[in-house]
Amino acid sequence: MSSIITLTTDFGYDDAYVASVKGAILSVNPEASIVDVTHSIQPQNILQAAFVLNAAYRCFPKQTVHVVIVDPGVGSDRESIVLKTPSALFVAPDNGVLSYVVDDLVPVETPPARPAGKLTRVIMKKGIEVVAISDPRFWRRPVSPTFHGRDVFAPVAGGLSLDIAMYEFGTKVDSLHVLPLPRPSRDPDGILVGQVLHIDRFGNLIANIKGSDLPGRDATIEVAGCCIEGVSKFYAQNTGVMALLGSTGHLEISYRDGSACDFLGAVVGDEIRVIPAA
Repeated sequence: MSSIITLTTDFGYDDAYVASVKGAILSVNPEASIVDVTHSIQPQNILQAAFVLNAAYRCFPKQTVHVVIVDPGVGSDRESIVLKTPSALFVAPDNGVLSYVVDDLVPVETPPARPAGKLTRVIMKKGIEVVAISDPRFWRRPVSPTFHGRDVFAPVAGGLSLDIAMYEFGTKVDSLHVLPLPRPSRDPDGILVGQVLHIDRFGNLIANIKGSDLPGRDATIEVAGCCIEGVSKFYAQNTGVMALLGSTGHLEISYRDGSACDFLGAVVGDEIRVIPAA
């Protein structure tokens, strides 16, 4: 088992929350190596956390423990879970924050009419294990109803990093909740229609369109009233607004030496259209 534990949260750095979680982990395993994925998730933005986690976790050694604390339902009847995949373990609330991780393992067909933010339960396939964290023996005392990240997730993650079997922490379950993931579609004219999924720190617009979706690098991309001819290979190849495939494998809209987000006035959810070359 890896002693590496990653943290993805919406805590920011202005308060004691991040340090408290790290302290709770180190109290269980002083030798744990804690890596911050990010603490800058927008408050309560579950889907953003799901995307960022999915972009990062494969870069870590197998059996790394990934803790996700973006938990607007903390203290409610939502479950806390451990998910074990062939390559990693995840400790998180069962609120959809693992949606992209689960989707890569158990692709979920979500009806287009499903309301945004509506959770659905997905049955796990063989080789993927889930435990509902229910055994209080491992929890930090007293447990705050508003800070399960410190009092439940952190000590469980510390225990996992010490090779405590995941079934010691609770009861096996066969499913998890996921959120409907925005997917591209084709209109009657064959135009690929997607949307801005994420905006990174540099102002790049990351679309829910992957390289395998594109009809070719000579396609025309339309977003926020801007028309971009062709898909570049790297940022320095062009000037101004450009489209390219980013490091996540998704189509990105970028602005050379600036922010595409600011230049275009774009926001998450804006439509992106990919028109095949004539």
